[in-house]
Amino acid sequence: MQKICKGDEVVVIAGKNKGQRGRVLKVLPQDDKALVENVNTVKKAVRPDPNTNREGGIIEQERPLAVSNLMVYNPATGKGERVVFKIGEDGARFRAFKDGSRVGSK
Repeated sequence: MQKICKGDEVVVIAGKNKGQRGRVLKVLPQDDKALVENVNTVKKAVRPDPNTNREGGIIEQERPLAVSNLMVYNPATGKGERVVFKIGEDGARFRAFKDGSRVGSK
């Protein structure tokens, strides 16, 4: 189980995108990186490819960020917080914020 999972809302805590918030689109555990929606966008020049009907030009795309630069956003406090693992009454592990509330629960 990872501290940051797909679908989590995260806050960037370091780097040029510090303070930005977004939803995790994809986690790359082998590289310790995560792809965050509308954060760390770059412009890339692409060539036209008639085989795939792709037009050429400049496109914007997201690039992965290091997981160490992200914190899970806690809507109750309005800021990023640390995540810990706890064991419930049924013996299953779950993620929770340091204050005890579950991650992702409404």
